[in-house]
Amino acid sequence: MPVSLPSNYQRRSKNLRIFPTGQRNCYTLKPNEGKGNTYLVRASFWYGDYDGKNQTPVFDLYIDVNYWTTVNSSSWIYEEIIYTPSRDYIQVCLVNTSSGVPFLSALDLRLLDKSIYQINSGALVTSWRLNLGSNYTYRHPQDVYDRIWTGQTYEKFQSVSNKTAIETSTSDDAFKVPPEVLMTAVQTQSVTANLTLRWSSDNSANDWLMYFHFVELQLQKKDIRELTVLVQNKVVKTVMLENQRPVTLSSSPIGGPSLNLTIYATDRSTLPPLLNAVEIFTEAQLPFSPTFLDDCISLRGGLVNAMYDVKRTYEVIKASWQGDPCVPRQYSWSGLHCSNDSAPRVISLNLSFSGLKGRIDTLISHLTAVESLDLSNNSLTGSVPEFLSQMPSLKVLNLSGNNLNGSVPQTLLKKKADGTLLLRLDGNPNLCQSDNCPTSNVQPTKKGISIAPIIAAVAAVLVLILLGALAVSWIIRRRQIQNVSTTTTTTNSTRGSIGTFRLSKNQPFTSTEVTRITDDFRTVIGEGGFGKVYFGKLDDGTEVAVKMLSRSSKQGYKEFHAEAQLLMVVHHRNLVSLIGYCEEYENMALIYEFMFNGNVRQYLSAAQNVNVLSWSQRLQIAIDAAQGLEYLHNGCKPPIVHRDLKTSNILLDKNMQAKIADFGLSKAFVTGLESHISTHPAGTPGYLDPEFHSSGNRGKKSDVYSFGVVLFELITGHPAIIRSPEGSSMHILHWVTPLIERGDIQSIVDPRLNGQFSINSAWKAVEIAMSCVPTIAVQRPDIDRVLSELKECLTAEISSGRIQGMGNSKRQVSL
Repeated sequence: MPVSLPSNYQRRSKNLRIFPTGQRNCYTLKPNEGKGNTYLVRASFWYGDYDGKNQTPVFDLYIDVNYWTTVNSSSWIYEEIIYTPSRDYIQVCLVNTSSGVPFLSALDLRLLDKSIYQINSGALVTSWRLNLGSNYTYRHPQDVYDRIWTGQTYEKFQSVSNKTAIETSTSDDAFKVPPEVLMTAVQTQSVTANLTLRWSSDNSANDWLMYFHFVELQLQKKDIRELTVLVQNKVVKTVMLENQRPVTLSSSPIGGPSLNLTIYATDRSTLPPLLNAVEIFTEAQLPFSPTFLDDCISLRGGLVNAMYDVKRTYEVIKASWQGDPCVPRQYSWSGLHCSNDSAPRVISLNLSFSGLKGRIDTLISHLTAVESLDLSNNSLTGSVPEFLSQMPSLKVLNLSGNNLNGSVPQTLLKKKADGTLLLRLDGNPNLCQSDNCPTSNVQPTKKGISIAPIIAAVAAVLVLILLGALAVSWIIRRRQIQNVSTTTTTTNSTRGSIGTFRLSKNQPFTSTEVTRITDDFRTVIGEGGFGKVYFGKLDDGTEVAVKMLSRSSKQGYKEFHAEAQLLMVVHHRNLVSLIGYCEEYENMALIYEFMFNGNVRQYLSAAQNVNVLSWSQRLQIAIDAAQGLEYLHNGCKPPIVHRDLKTSNILLDKNMQAKIADFGLSKAFVTGLESHISTHPAGTPGYLDPEFHSSGNRGKKSDVYSFGVVLFELITGHPAIIRSPEGSSMHILHWVTPLIERGDIQSIVDPRLNGQFSINSAWKAVEIAMSCVPTIAVQRPDIDRVLSELKECLTAEISSGRIQGMGNSKRQVSL
């Protein structure tokens, strides 16, 4: 749809993304409102001879599994469709038809009021949307749905306007045509002249559908404007216009290569025919259904096809694994075959030599129609799972050439023996395929008497003895601690009397023990909103960080104890482990594992660290942090909201693995500088959710906003608040946004990297960060979606080998 847009809209499309590899490349859009709602999907394109070949690419555009349109224009165009998806996601796919490299300048998704456009079948493809009587083009913010209204005037018709007549005309109108559009119109020179317009299209296969928008602009006393609307010489409706009252008429679908519109004034009308705006669509047929969703599981609130889960879990990287697995058939994923049903099923899956690692995941069992499964010649480990024998359609199973161990389930061996399953297991040296496999179960003696009950009885007695010994030891230990505490109170001699027993992890600590651990608080290694952090060492040599909590905390003993106990059972490889705590009134402390490499902010600061994190290290840190946050949000019951996520709270261990610290503390502790109300938790300027200032509440999406700021810090090297030598300050988002608009990725990425990064990977990271920081919380993705996209970003970096100049350095990011 070629149109003329103001320069600020065209500027968005001066950057593009190209797809030089793969026949089908897809974007998956996941609106929060999900399926059953009506959306406007718009893809924008501007070739602009970016490659210097002066050869306009021609390629196809698909909406989910159905053909949408063919893109073929060197000027700025957009293709738009109004669509109601049958699933909770929408896929927009660019298909290479061997006529040039597909490209995309921008992709927009907008939620519509599903009552305004009547979709009889399929979808509505926008042909024209005209703002008549004006040369101005409008979209958002004038249009709340972000529809593009292109200005259009005609020499044969008079342009009329009235700015004061419609200021409040659209407040109760579901179509919500912008007042700026309705305040102008075209009309004929006389009452007796007809207003006629004609459009033609190369595509005559689909039916036309029209929407006419009217508002009276010139009605005076005793005037009447009554109009009859005809399409293809068939009457649509007769309407009488009233001041400040918008009226919308729609036509029935009608076929033909051209479209004729006629509006005439009735006999009693004193004013000529008038039209303010018009929308013209073609009805797109959507004949194909996506792959059958019988193989679905619930994945944190949304249904996800099992094949997508296979791709995600095993990180399968195949060029053809884009879009729907089975449909359209000519673009189906390599390595699988599908049935010919109206909603196809995956009946064969071949993932041999695909680099699969780890155990055979239960998600495979969701492919209930699979008849042949080939997982051979990979690096799969663990045992052969029992569920494989329960897959109802499975006839061929090839697990050869892996590192599987243990014994093969008897149910699988039985199916192999009776000929109902062709089973291959060779090439697994640690896998036992006989009936006499080693087992941990105790075998009967020669006399047929099992010794298992005897061993169980002996074990029970030993356990009782051990428990008794532990109980006595505990009583003695508590008395020692009490004696030490008493001595401390009377003599102030604290450290010499505690060496008679060994400190262990995961326990309450006394203030005396804390003093001993920190060597009388000798080494300060940090300071935050909750107090100073000291280096310490347990008796077993474990290095720890001891966070002494500020005395201005308003938290009570019971609340502190409950919170500390909760945090001690939260364990994840990307969360700093809480080893213990001290809950004495004057000395409340939290004892964490020691993180050898400090925090991420220190590594990003040239002043504090000369060692530059590589681009892949930064992406891995982002993934580590996202995994930790995802566990807090979705793996904990109830969920834990961090409330103060920032680069100084992301720590690095000896192996540079990132771990989140201080999770849950903003809820548990409130310093004296803050409100005593627990629903107003702490936060750090620069990372604080914009919605917090209006609502006072922070939830998961607030953490996502903070994570977006952290990601921009990793990308740019700048802190959240950038301070100039003159003393002024600027938020990192205000600094980076103009660079994104210009498509200047080289200026965005930390210059200390010296260009050692993949352009595609960097743009992907910027897009992910931008998706996290909308001012409206509901527009931000969940952290699990962010995590998935970050892994794809790292994959792109690894596959590129950090080759200079790979990809297009100019690229559009939605702002």
